[in-house]
Amino acid sequence: MATTLVLPNSVTEPDGSAVIRVLTYNIRSMRDDTDALARVISACAPDLVLIQEAPIFFRWRKKLARLAAAADLVILTGGGTAAGPAILCDLRVTVERTEDVLLPLTRGRHRRGFATAVVRIGGARLGVLSCHLSLDRQERHEQGGMLLDRLAGMGVEHAIAGGDVNERPGGATFTRLATVLRDCRTTAPWGDDRTFPAAAPDRRIDGIFVTKGVEVLGCGVPRGLPGVTDDDLRAATDHLPVLAALRIPAP
Repeated sequence: MATTLVLPNSVTEPDGSAVIRVLTYNIRSMRDDTDALARVISACAPDLVLIQEAPIFFRWRKKLARLAAAADLVILTGGGTAAGPAILCDLRVTVERTEDVLLPLTRGRHRRGFATAVVRIGGARLGVLSCHLSLDRQERHEQGGMLLDRLAGMGVEHAIAGGDVNERPGGATFTRLATVLRDCRTTAPWGDDRTFPAAAPDRRIDGIFVTKGVEVLGCGVPRGLPGVTDDDLRAATDHLPVLAALRIPAP
């Protein structure tokens, strides 16, 4: 008999700490089945969605807004202004500030960027960053350092970074991130592991990372979560999403 996956729901604790759900998802510029994409996101019931490859060209804001609305979310920041990374959120999230960051451009390669925000959920305050790192090994490693510097400069005690690392665990950049931050999947495995390609996943190149004070309750690909079907996962985009349940302490 198949086991139904269970992950803690979002809640604000009496002490002001917050249990939240965070999803990271490469959506391939919404070139696939956007209805399936919205169903997957909605079924995961996230407070925050860290998007990679959001639309960045003609009417990109309208396309991203339609996706957010279909999943009962709103755009927090990013998209074309961050060269693809974006952050969506539900109305439980109070936005303190946002900043979209364009990374140095190497000639002949894709522009990369970070979508970042500082938010409050319940009594908890945290920094959030969505990223899509380079395919080039050296450039990716440099961007990993920029990511860590960006989190350190956000002026928050607790932070979350997630996205398409374009590298497996054990690689130089993945290791660099997981040495300073905690790789949520390794900390509290839940669901499936591999994220790419969606039709027949054979590697984990997407992840969610947190600072030391954040408690990881579970993290993985939400295959088997109620409402998430294999058909929708295959149709939505070429990556599988990663979902984490986290407890963020109150100040």
